[in-house]
Amino acid sequence: MTDEDPVTTNPEHYRMIFENESVRVLDYWDEPGESTTPHVHPNSVMITLTDFQRRLSTGGGQRNVDLASGQALWLPAQRHTGENIGTTPTHTILVELKGDAAGAVDADAMGPDTA
Repeated sequence: MTDEDPVTTNPEHYRMIFENESVRVLDYWDEPGESTTPHVHPNSVMITLTDFQRRLSTGGGQRNVDLASGQALWLPAQRHTGENIGTTPTHTILVELKGDAAGAVDADAMGPDTA
């Protein structure tokens, strides 16, 4: 991982729960009003465990997302910050891909693919 590994930059929110040569699995948790510092994710699958609202930001802009619990969503490789702008905690599991499947950070990517 880079020096912007979320487990390193935001250890109060991200916890590694599994890792092997193919994937790393992170548990993410925050409360309303909390935010993260800039960090990078490789291509990942996000599993939402709670309903939540977040504001995601990159150098190129912002995007608000409103996600329901129980979804599995594609998260393209990206660098961003996030802020819980809702009234409920954010709790997700991220399955980060490794090796060639990790992909390169896309400067235009911001958050999960909800289309």
